[in-house]
Amino acid sequence: MRRKRWTLVAVTLALGITILDETVVFLALPAIDRDLGVGLAGQQWVVNGYLLPLAALLLLTGSLADRYGRRRLFILGLVGFGLASLAAGLAPSAGFLIVARVVQGVFAALLMPSTLSLLVATFRGEERAGAIGAWAAWSGAAAAIGPLVGGVLISAASWRWVFFLSLPVVAVAIGLALWAVEESREEQARTDRLDVLGALWATLAVGGAAYAVVQGPEAGWTAPAVLGAAAAALLALAAFLVRERRTESPMLPLDLFRIRNFSAANAATLALYAVFNGNFFLLTIYLQTTLDYTALAAGAATLPLTLLMLLLSSRAGRLGERIGPRLPMAGGQLLAAAGVLLLSFLQPGDGYWLNVFPGVLVFGAGLALTVAPLTDTAVSAVPESRSGLASGVNNAAARLAALIGVAVIGLAFALVFRGVLDTGAATTPEQAASIERAQERPTSALDLSLEPEIRGEVRTASVEAYRIGMWAGSGIGLLGALIALEGVSRKRADKHGQVSGGDRVSGW
Repeated sequence: MRRKRWTLVAVTLALGITILDETVVFLALPAIDRDLGVGLAGQQWVVNGYLLPLAALLLLTGSLADRYGRRRLFILGLVGFGLASLAAGLAPSAGFLIVARVVQGVFAALLMPSTLSLLVATFRGEERAGAIGAWAAWSGAAAAIGPLVGGVLISAASWRWVFFLSLPVVAVAIGLALWAVEESREEQARTDRLDVLGALWATLAVGGAAYAVVQGPEAGWTAPAVLGAAAAALLALAAFLVRERRTESPMLPLDLFRIRNFSAANAATLALYAVFNGNFFLLTIYLQTTLDYTALAAGAATLPLTLLMLLLSSRAGRLGERIGPRLPMAGGQLLAAAGVLLLSFLQPGDGYWLNVFPGVLVFGAGLALTVAPLTDTAVSAVPESRSGLASGVNNAAARLAALIGVAVIGLAFALVFRGVLDTGAATTPEQAASIERAQERPTSALDLSLEPEIRGEVRTASVEAYRIGMWAGSGIGLLGALIALEGVSRKRADKHGQVSGGDRVSGW
């Protein structure tokens, strides 16, 4: 039992540091730009250089973990992630830093599916639900606390410590993995041929889609690179589906998606993480640019979410095990949507405790209630021998949802901002030029040198655009609640992940 607990500590440490590295760099970007001169495009690639390989490779690495051993892939991922983090912290130039971030993303993709599949192989029943709840708690807490950690490290030391932070955590996780974690793999996968072509098509499909979603809002949706990436993603997806139907040893058996709970849980994952990443990205920007919070204060504003995840996620996992995951997942998504709706009414001059805190509290409660039952459902719905693959699919859905959420909700904000901020409000050519500059930078327009009259117009446009962006996120949250309520089976899967015929997708 003691080694089980240390296995849980090892995988939560590893998962926490990989997710922390998604968000901890946000507040470091201005300091990185001042030091290395990365520019706006470089700042975007410091973030996306990590996210793109992480999203693109998760299906492949989840399958590799089942085949070659989850503990082995876990340790390899930790070692590579630690070395890449060291390289990023020592980066002498912008190009070196971006390459290091890409390598970080590759090893994070190798590491992440193994964290969940190791828990599935180690724990059973309600014990497993509690372990996955702890896993979910630390993943949500790491994502939420990232901006605050980044702000503290930058204020106290240097942006380089944002990356050095990973090193002691990685060292501890490797030590625990060598001592406490037992190896597990799918024996059948070791005799099957590795589906290299399927892995290639899947990587191209996910990577192309992720690139198009990331670059579309900035470069324009009709830009040749964006259209080319989207077209390549569609072609690769079609080739992948054909390949997986015809090959004898598919990387992703498509009949998994006929399992009702597996499909519904992954669809709900897309909705939940789109709201979480898209709306809290927008909230932290709005707090700083329109409500005049400092970067550190904006990061601290989401601390209640972190605390709720840590306090409630394990309990939510056990609740889902006792009563079934359907109601906690649907109720949690509904609470999350309500929290985003509450936050949509923030106005300049509003105080934290009366106006920001209630929305963050409600959203945090919804997130804590949803994540553990959702993750457990996605992985437990399939045979245990496929847990690494199921974890890869679910993590890929969450990472893609992060990219899609930021892109879609950010696009809604930008479109409304530009529509409300009309050059007709200008009375002089100088004011018209100021408005045009602000329209080009909707999320940082108030940082520009603007005339007092124009600044008022910009602030009004920012408030209206923020409200519409948050309403869009609340709508996505409601959709997630409906998916969970109607899609998740009322029946429980057996120990092999199978459900009765009426609970297949074809029986909806």
